Amino acid sequence: MKKFNTTGVCIPSKHYMADISEKAQEIKKLVDDGKYFMISRPRQYGKTTTLTALTQTLADQYDVISIDFQDVTSADFENESEFTKRLAQLLCDIRDSMEIPVLDACYDRFQKLAGTGEKVKLNDIFRIFDIWCKENAKPVVLIIDEADTAANHQVFWDFLGKLRSGYIKRETNANYRTFQSVILAGVTDVRHLSPLDEIKEYSPWNIAADFTVDMSLSEDGIKGMLNEYEEDHHTGMDTEAVAKTIREYTSGYPFLTSRICQLVDEEVTRTMNPAEDWTDKGINQAVSLLLSENTPLFYSLTEKLNSYPELKAAIRRILMEGTKLTYNAQQDAISEMEMYGLIRNDHGTVMIANRIFETMLHNLFLSDDELKKHVLSQTGEYN
Repeated sequence: MKKFNTTGVCIPSKHYMADISEKAQEIKKLVDDGKYFMISRPRQYGKTTTLTALTQTLADQYDVISIDFQDVTSADFENESEFTKRLAQLLCDIRDSMEIPVLDACYDRFQKLAGTGEKVKLNDIFRIFDIWCKENAKPVVLIIDEADTAANHQVFWDFLGKLRSGYIKRETNANYRTFQSVILAGVTDVRHLSPLDEIKEYSPWNIAADFTVDMSLSEDGIKGMLNEYEEDHHTGMDTEAVAKTIREYTSGYPFLTSRICQLVDEEVTRTMNPAEDWTDKGINQAVSLLLSENTPLFYSLTEKLNSYPELKAAIRRILMEGTKLTYNAQQDAISEMEMYGLIRNDHGTVMIANRIFETMLHNLFLSDDELKKHVLSQTGEYN
């Protein structure tokens, strides 16, 4: 029996999940156009699940190589030689374990590069890439998940620089073959970062196309997930009404949507009348349970907000006093909190991204006030 999943990648055969095939088709259009781009979305926003679906969508037309930079350690990023060898080894491992059709001649070269005791350079592996992309029967697409985790290492920027160089050669030389598309994924858009201490305006990823695909879950998408659940469990729920309620709470944030469903299925059903589990009453109970959790997502958001005390104070005034804050994408604090999914641009005004985050922050600010009053009362400073 399938389950709702809120940890790791969602797998259609194992988990109840919204159909994201249309989103994968939208992304495929960028690949078809030969674009290099980054899928930058907040934590637990379905990036890895989307990449998995995209890989399947691309498989008939392209050979897709998917690398996770979580498989590359700090020691591997220490210098160009170690990084190049690790990358070569990953490509060999991918072919061995996933049967990715790396050309035999290229596979042999990757193995030799990974196993050599001599120092090697990025140019060595890019020469193999050139041969592979030129001679391969299908265009090759490179996907790198968790790409932004490497941003503190110079070799990462050198690697992006080589990808950029190949992209420009391809655009200016019709006979040159390189990757059809390169897709980076992570929380931070690396176009907004810079190599170590260099000026922020410079990024070797400035050749990347904008990624504007809406990855939030629609009401219809949530309804489809609930329909599948209903076929298995026969609860009698009104899937359209329940989907609407969940969407109103979450604005389609994938983790929040799945977690609410998971809590109803695994917790609410234990204590509530079965006729009320999948109703507004049951959903409200699940939301209360969710807000009582210190999930990694909530913790990450509040920690980030604590890094910007002025923005935190402004958001407090928005929630507690109804004031407005003008949206400005060039303002670092606003840009970062939008990137992390806490706020959004609503016609030029900063708004909290969804009702769950609104309530979470409202409760946090109330708790801050209560603790402050308690401390002052203990010291005799509060009247």
